[in-house]
Amino acid sequence: MVAGRHDGSIVHTRFKALPSLLEAGDLLVVNTSATLPAALPAKREDGAALELRLSTPAPHSEAGNWWRVELRLGDSPFKSARVGEVLSLPAGGRAEVLAPYAGGARLWLARLDLPEPTEAYLHRHGRPIRYRYVPREWPLEAYQNAYALQPGSAEMASAGRPFTPELVTALAARGVQVAPLILHTGVSSPERPEAPYPERYRLPAPTARLVNAVHHWGGRVIAVGTTVVRALESVAEPGGTVTAGEGWTNLVVAPERGLWAIDGLITGWHEPEASHLELLRTAAGDELLDRCYRSARERGYLWHEFGDSHLILP
Repeated sequence: MVAGRHDGSIVHTRFKALPSLLEAGDLLVVNTSATLPAALPAKREDGAALELRLSTPAPHSEAGNWWRVELRLGDSPFKSARVGEVLSLPAGGRAEVLAPYAGGARLWLARLDLPEPTEAYLHRHGRPIRYRYVPREWPLEAYQNAYALQPGSAEMASAGRPFTPELVTALAARGVQVAPLILHTGVSSPERPEAPYPERYRLPAPTARLVNAVHHWGGRVIAVGTTVVRALESVAEPGGTVTAGEGWTNLVVAPERGLWAIDGLITGWHEPEASHLELLRTAAGDELLDRCYRSARERGYLWHEFGDSHLILP
């Protein structure tokens, strides 16, 4: 679906038509973070089986391999862990539950004790995070975008899933540029709304210069995914200028703040209660976004990471 904010239009088309929907001089900014197999089988001391989902490493955890994690029992969050208990992981690995994260009941701070580096351990013993709306397991490759390069995300930055090498080539032939950044995503929360928590990002200097140049010559900056929006807006000034940077972002984009660095957005379809909806309302406006979601339901659009796409243009 293509929504135009300038005239309130809604058009239904195929993703392969994207080059014809953009203009020479436009810029697509993509998130090159690759998905980790971040779900591990775990056992409590009484033998009860859980799933441990690694979300994001804890900043400044010099004391050890500390992570924000989610525990799952079947398809639901497991909220009855005890501070201090130790979970057994494959091949002698261990996870010590240290504290609830941010005073909540879903995420925990845990210290991992693994027999090898975390990424290697996950690739040996982990699997991609899967929710109940995905009826069967898919290999890790199914959760990677065509341009995924740097492993670090607990879940796929799924707005980029429909891109193929051939489509990127067609965009280049059209005169549409593509620039990378990184934002490593944590676990989502399909069960209830939650404000986004801190995530790691890096905006390279060449990408920052290109964003500023595109705005200078009157082109449009289109973010591929809400992760790109969060990263770009974290280093943006009110006038739209961005500066290269990296670190952890706490930014929550909402209509009261507005968007400073991006002009358009490619995204998926999110639950009505999801925190992403505030960002989408900022990009599209309430009335247009509501019409888009009504139309998506009427036409049977698919949601979540393997679903359909939504292009919002200024």
